[in-house]
Amino acid sequence: MNINIAKAQLVKNGFLDLEIDPELDLFAEIQKLKKEKNAVLLAHYYQETDIQDVADYIGDSLGLAQQAKQTTADTIVFAGVHFMAETAKILNPSKKVLLPDLKAGCSLADSAPTNLFKAFKEKHPNHIVVSYINCTADIKALSDIICTSGNAEKIIESIPLDQPILFAPDKNLGAYLSKKTGREMLLWNGACMVHEIFSLEKIVKLKIRHPKAKLIAHPECEEAILNIADYIGSTTQLLKYTQTDQTQEYIVATETGILHQMQINNPTKTFIPAPPENNCACNDCPYMKLNTLEKIYLCMKYELPEILMDENLRLQALKPMERMMDISRAAGLIGG
Repeated sequence: MNINIAKAQLVKNGFLDLEIDPELDLFAEIQKLKKEKNAVLLAHYYQETDIQDVADYIGDSLGLAQQAKQTTADTIVFAGVHFMAETAKILNPSKKVLLPDLKAGCSLADSAPTNLFKAFKEKHPNHIVVSYINCTADIKALSDIICTSGNAEKIIESIPLDQPILFAPDKNLGAYLSKKTGREMLLWNGACMVHEIFSLEKIVKLKIRHPKAKLIAHPECEEAILNIADYIGSTTQLLKYTQTDQTQEYIVATETGILHQMQINNPTKTFIPAPPENNCACNDCPYMKLNTLEKIYLCMKYELPEILMDENLRLQALKPMERMMDISRAAGLIGG
């Protein structure tokens, strides 16, 4: 296909659906394109295993934000969801940021529409706004500090005790942080569909069948799940815990993509995905799984779809991101 026609098709459709030679070695082609275009491929832990295996860096939101900020590549290919690619663009205005599928959104980010959140914020002018990084650039721009699940506790603890806090968009993470830090916070009523689908009843039955297994959970899970968890942490913290803990079996209450890295780092251990309320694969994020090797190859080849952002919006969203980085650095969570 003519490259100009292909690009026009990508722009029109908003995602990549071009035909690829089935005999093409996508791993080799992606590696070749990385060198040709001085591109780096960043992948979230929730991506499919093939994407994780070909990525230059695999991490959670904080780690990916760091890598996006530090990279010397000209092009950043983000195997994740839209808000993550936006974050990379906020931190790297001069670099080309590509997202393999523009439809890779986020149910949590979608739960905070800009106009409604702005109105909510205006009703509480004395509150400092702390927003979880899983939000749109518009919400970041309306925030005072951004946090991730890995640094959220330190972020909250850095705020003076007499300062009211508005936390958005994840009510479950907010409630967990309130309980952990003792800080009352005004919570936006948002949630991640993947982390809300876990079945308490099925997990309890699973624990009975696997009495030696530990339940490890992401703080985006509902309180009932967190109350019976043996360990609660960010995606990276969960991974590190399985490497240092002596237990041989784990029930994992977060998106199933992380099990690949857990198994790679702990080949003799057993990892069981926490079951959802029904029989669907609801503990797989449908947005994360929109990215495929084929789409990454086409994305790199045609350098589309590209994340573009208004400069005023980018600068407004950058300020709370920089505050997060400064606090995390001071707390020893990231390097200087």
